[in-house]
Amino acid sequence: MSVAGEPQILLIEDDTDIRQSLSELLEDAGFRVAAAEDGLQALQYLRKNPPPTLILLDLLMPFMDGFEFRRETLKEPKLAAIPVIITTALSAEFRAENTLRAAAYFTKPLDIHSLLRTVRKFCGPPVT
Repeated sequence: MSVAGEPQILLIEDDTDIRQSLSELLEDAGFRVAAAEDGLQALQYLRKNPPPTLILLDLLMPFMDGFEFRRETLKEPKLAAIPVIITTALSAEFRAENTLRAAAYFTKPLDIHSLLRTVRKFCGPPVT
């Protein structure tokens, strides 16, 4: 549960193992994490809770993929303002062609140290 004013990350990832590992990694680094299995679940979360500081978004998911999720969030100014880091198995060429307005992109397998540096850039130092 996030405390008002503290940075929180919304992790959207359909792969259970990756979602669990990333959640644990981020929490061990001192960040608060909420997780969703797909874009639809994440959109429902965002509409019922205070906005997170940052969203980590997988693109290839069932039900509502990351592309559709991002298109929906870009329609709502409050949600569009949340920085999004894309984590994807898609090739680097995708970055030049996309219109998702992401703050950063990471290709899987993820470079965890780079990812954590980027998260800190948006969230500040972790909560202790």
